[in-house]
Amino acid sequence: MTTPPSQVPLPRTRMPFANGIAQSIAQWYEHELGWATANWATAEGLPAQGPVQLLTGLRFDVLELPSDAGFAVLRRLRGLTGPVALLGRRMRLLVAAGSAEELPGLLDWLEWGGVALDLRAIGAGGRMAAPTPPGWTSSQGAAMWLRPPEPRHEVEPMLPAFAGLGCRAETPDLVRLVGTAATECHRARLLHSNFADANAQPLAFS
Repeated sequence: MTTPPSQVPLPRTRMPFANGIAQSIAQWYEHELGWATANWATAEGLPAQGPVQLLTGLRFDVLELPSDAGFAVLRRLRGLTGPVALLGRRMRLLVAAGSAEELPGLLDWLEWGGVALDLRAIGAGGRMAAPTPPGWTSSQGAAMWLRPPEPRHEVEPMLPAFAGLGCRAETPDLVRLVGTAATECHRARLLHSNFADANAQPLAFS
């Protein structure tokens, strides 16, 4: 007579390989760039783990928009030199710290206030998924750098800011970037809407 298998579930174990990679990514950002990182905390007081997050509002803020609109912005603003990340169909442009607070007022001033734009800013107290460091193997669907930051170089001089407030002459200022991003987001939204309407129309047969 054989002994029935135990019905007691096996204890949950950590994945040291995955956690080790996350730790290495966090160390790269902290040591090579001097950027603050964090992990999403787990429940029940367990140690934080999971995908590495970059804290915004300290060294930089983030302007996030659909990737198709983002690529159009990059084509139009050739002098845009700040780091650019991609996660799925979302693009993230790094901008000067404090820019997120200015976005609503800028959109109003540029007469985009009240218009439905898929455009948002992440600033103080926010987080963004840390892209895989340049040259590292990334998993499918992970955030990636389109234009990576340079190790051991200050990122602030490269970021769009208000003209005259640390913005380099050859770098588009924040007003121009936001205006261009709003235009491209609106254009992308109209294109998607027209495409959806065209597909919804019934076929006419004579």
